[in-house]
Amino acid sequence: MKAASASPTNHSPLLRRKQGFGYYLQRDWQLYLLVMLPLAFVIVFKYLPMTGLVIAFKDYKIARGFWGSEWAGMQVFQDLFAKPDFIRAVRNTLLLNVLDLCFSFTMPIVLALLLNEIKSIRFKRINQTVLYLPHFLSWVIIGAIAYQLLSEGGGVVNNLIELMGGTRIPFLQQDTNWLISYLVIGVWQSMGWGTIIYLAAMSGINPEMYEAATVDGAGRWRKVWNITLPSIRATIVTLLIMALGKVMDGSFERIYALQNKATTEFTTTIPVLVYRWGIESGNFSRATAIGLFQSVIGIILVISADRVAKKLGEDGIL
Repeated sequence: MKAASASPTNHSPLLRRKQGFGYYLQRDWQLYLLVMLPLAFVIVFKYLPMTGLVIAFKDYKIARGFWGSEWAGMQVFQDLFAKPDFIRAVRNTLLLNVLDLCFSFTMPIVLALLLNEIKSIRFKRINQTVLYLPHFLSWVIIGAIAYQLLSEGGGVVNNLIELMGGTRIPFLQQDTNWLISYLVIGVWQSMGWGTIIYLAAMSGINPEMYEAATVDGAGRWRKVWNITLPSIRATIVTLLIMALGKVMDGSFERIYALQNKATTEFTTTIPVLVYRWGIESGNFSRATAIGLFQSVIGIILVISADRVAKKLGEDGIL
């Protein structure tokens, strides 16, 4: 009886190497057709606008257009780096975002750990719904609510403090207090929504690990420290890398909704400068230059954080 010939099948690695892109295009053309729409969206609205970055290297005039404006080279960046407002904006952007990273990034983890310990499913769902709601409010609405509650003159909180015999506190009318209020409002707005990914990661933890820890006499804190946190460490690292890429970014809407004339020490940030120079003053070259600088620093931070994570044994994102 002759042995069956070892002819390559459709699943053999040798045949897969010989088959090119045309084979897979013909076989799965429906899937490629479906992916064309989001791919076209990304190309049209994400990549094609990058041609406008040439404005950062030109003395841009709207009447002359992108290619008709005179070439300025690095002169725009030299003028930008010499501006006192630029140094101040970089300092404030780093300060606000690093503080935001310390509080707004860690609080969703703490909240997710607390929600994960709640045994009542109904109570947990109610809490999650209430905590998610601030994420869906625009910063214009949040800013209006903040001034109604925290205003020094007629704010509800200061009225209550005065009724109890205390002194009114300028929560939003003094620079240091404004910074604290800015951070607290940001944590309140984002921490509920930030727990979604962590709770999803926790749902994938094997319950038998907790049962074994209970048999060994471990309490709740020991279970959190030795089981829950190590199990979601990869998720934390991935989100941390993505958050580090936004350290030079910042929320224009958040600052613009909470700023006022009495507090100007920390409200000049890079997004605010882009708005002032680009929209208000019409200096599009300088606004594009500072935006490009911001993006380059963000990419460097993401790549650096990813490499550090890989050296520490994590997968990273790149």
